[in-house]
Amino acid sequence: MRPVRQERVRELLKRELGELLRRELPLVETGLVSVNAVEVAADLQNAIVYVSVLGNAEQRKAAARVLARDAVRFQNALGRAVVLRYTPHLRFVLDDSIEQGNRVLQIIEELEHPGRA
Repeated sequence: MRPVRQERVRELLKRELGELLRRELPLVETGLVSVNAVEVAADLQNAIVYVSVLGNAEQRKAAARVLARDAVRFQNALGRAVVLRYTPHLRFVLDDSIEQGNRVLQIIEELEHPGRA
């Protein structure tokens, strides 16, 4: 597959899955779940969906549990929302890169201004 087309498919899946998860996941139970990125195999048969969860540790655990349990349901809903020859098999991965970045920024702030923290 041409890289430009694969990029368009990734962005389409990211947008549609983000909207789907926003509608379907209970905010109180799972926190705010957002799609950071989607990696799609060249044959479009599989996709890894990187999600972040804004919430406490229990909400992150609940979100991971719900996403793993309901991956097929989300895949079916995605298949109805987008027109592709194959709807990719979804695998959700919790992405903590945003939290790590925030922690690095916090450490830099503490080093620059030791008395504030």
